[in-house]
Amino acid sequence: MPNTIIIGSGCYIPNRVVGRDYFMNSEFYTEDGVKIEKPVEETIAKFVEITEIENRRFIEDDLSNSQIGYEAAKIALEDAKVDGEELDYIIYASNFGEVTENGYADFMPTMAARVKNKLGIKNRKCVTYDMIFGCPGWVEGMILADNLIKAKVAKTILVIGAETLSRVTDPYDRNRMIFADGAGAVIVKATDEENVGIIAHNTICDNGPELNYLENQPSINKEADQKRLYVRMLGRKIYEYALKNVPVAIKDTITDAGLSIEDIDKILIHQANAKMDYAMIERLHRLYDVKEYDHAISPMTIQNLGNTSVATIPTMYDLIIKGKMEGHSFKENGNIVMTSVGAGMNINAIVYRFP
Repeated sequence: MPNTIIIGSGCYIPNRVVGRDYFMNSEFYTEDGVKIEKPVEETIAKFVEITEIENRRFIEDDLSNSQIGYEAAKIALEDAKVDGEELDYIIYASNFGEVTENGYADFMPTMAARVKNKLGIKNRKCVTYDMIFGCPGWVEGMILADNLIKAKVAKTILVIGAETLSRVTDPYDRNRMIFADGAGAVIVKATDEENVGIIAHNTICDNGPELNYLENQPSINKEADQKRLYVRMLGRKIYEYALKNVPVAIKDTITDAGLSIEDIDKILIHQANAKMDYAMIERLHRLYDVKEYDHAISPMTIQNLGNTSVATIPTMYDLIIKGKMEGHSFKENGNIVMTSVGAGMNINAIVYRFP
């Protein structure tokens, strides 16, 4: 049975840096639609304290989701030294697709098809597939790619995660300060080399009462346009759900790989917010009765890039493997975890071993 290895990567980080001053003239409301009377500066400062997001990136007005996905894909293809005509699949993860001027999600044609077109790929047997799976979409795209390769349906696959969340956030919602734009992509390929690449993965879908922890809703300001929908999340519910379930899912995946926590060099966890990520990693170690550990095991980009949903993990992977994250690198034959949690609620995790 072939294994799945990453042979190239790329990312697109928008040039537009958005700091706390961008939100100073905002008017924020509670989830119940009550205007928050305390000074905006105080609300912003508390937000930065909890999430550690000082800056985030927004795309320029003339760019689109598929355009930044294409830019990341082009870099990944060049890095892998792969001709686009060799691709068997393009898997594109996003939540909102090509967001229109009035904020609607547009998936026709698919995002993957748009990128194939932008890349000029003529191969009619290159299948274009969109993965809509919440923030874990890119990881799930990797899991799908691994299944396709192991089933010998495909040999070479492009997996993209890209989002333009700045265009779907409610201007009256404090949580808008979490979200940002960006894209990441990798090329994966079949190999006959044993015990390398994706050596274990797990996916969990809790779609009962958790279903509406993240959803689209009208503005929380009842006097604003109630026809347009924005991303809405129940932050406390998500935090509690993630702490209870994500560490266990990661541990189960590490166990499935025949490993323990001391065998893992890096954990690339979805950059949701710093407080939640720290808590999940700490709780994971507690499951192994480990009280003290090197916090470098879990790199963070959220402080300066914000939460770009499906793009956080492939972007982080690309920055690390290309030596662009100071103090972080991957080891030859080392093991890493890639894991995410998001709308659904969905959780997934991969253990990846470098060749």
